Amino acid sequence: MSGGPGIGQEAPGFTLPDQHGVATSLSADRGAVLIVFFPAAFTPVCHDELRQLRDVAATLPVLAISCDSMYVLRTLADIEHLDFSLLSDFWPHGDVARSYGAFNGVTGLAERASFLVDATGVVRGMWRSSPDRARDTADYLRLWEALGDTPDEVA
Repeated sequence: MSGGPGIGQEAPGFTLPDQHGVATSLSADRGAVLIVFFPAAFTPVCHDELRQLRDVAATLPVLAISCDSMYVLRTLADIEHLDFSLLSDFWPHGDVARSYGAFNGVTGLAERASFLVDATGVVRGMWRSSPDRARDTADYLRLWEALGDTPDEVA
């Protein structure tokens, strides 16, 4: 992984379809959000991570992004009862992952990278891990609480 925003830098904006085909954007008026890139739906580590994000999404808005099609993401969301947005970076393939330095050009998949973006669009936290290792979702909540427990306070 290379490139992409660092802590204290502006997060790249984007618009992607969610699992229902609804265009979902990261914009300055969105409020604080956790962006979680994951390699592929229905793989063991990703599947477990997405289940754990259900608890995080109860406290912090989550946008989970992969290069899977929206149809695959819809199936996953329905099976696992995921009520947060799963966004498809399918076409142009991996463009948003690339803008965050989270695209693996060899595998054609997003890598495990997460970004906590405040209400002004600035990256306040970043986490990365190898494809075979889940990120600790407790880290997201610890930083969220340290910054303030409402989206308006994180700005």
